[in-house]
Amino acid sequence: MIPNDICADCAVRDRALCGSLDDRELLALNAIGQRRRVARGQTIAWAGDEAVICGNLLTGVLKLVAATANGREQTVGLLYPADFFGQPYAGDVDFTLTALTEAELCVFPRAAFERVLEDHQRMERLLLQRTFESLNEARGRMLVLARKSAGEKLAGFLLDMAARAGASGCRASRDGPVTFDLPLTRGQIADVLGMTIETVSRQLTRMKQSGVIGLPGGRAITISDREALAARAEAA
Repeated sequence: MIPNDICADCAVRDRALCGSLDDRELLALNAIGQRRRVARGQTIAWAGDEAVICGNLLTGVLKLVAATANGREQTVGLLYPADFFGQPYAGDVDFTLTALTEAELCVFPRAAFERVLEDHQRMERLLLQRTFESLNEARGRMLVLARKSAGEKLAGFLLDMAARAGASGCRASRDGPVTFDLPLTRGQIADVLGMTIETVSRQLTRMKQSGVIGLPGGRAITISDREALAARAEAA
């Protein structure tokens, strides 16, 4: 056990960057890390400000937001538990980072984290690898937005949300329908997928009428027929 190990009870340790580190590397991060809870709607970093922190998301969902030329906000990405946020070696913050839900972070001062990376080159390579993986995922999302229909986009999004809900979702049996709460409003979903809120609502209604999903109320979604939903996501 590492002394004062802030990772000891971390639910995402095996999936986050820390899961690939040895004891010496973990000790270096423990020396600079700090747990932080943020409320829903709280902004963690503003675009254009000096980049002063980075870290791992432990619980909750964060959104990355860019401002368009006409002043409109555009959600350009979502972060989930085990995702890394912040940009080492970057002077300023590129995108505003805001909590969509209550969240818990493992925060590192950026300058101190950069020194740790310089002293532990393997950790630096692992972070670079995760960065490339995130970049490939972003390119995949761009392809989806460019080529898929509204129904295909939304079906794929719901499948992704169901997979990320993990243990937080509930089901009557292991292979039965799963119900979970979406972390985004319909307007935010429309923003992420490049659709209108009316289109999102219309597509959800069609899926419900087809028996593919259920809408119990609020932001709750039930995936009633995962195979049919997957077929909609992959439809040509």
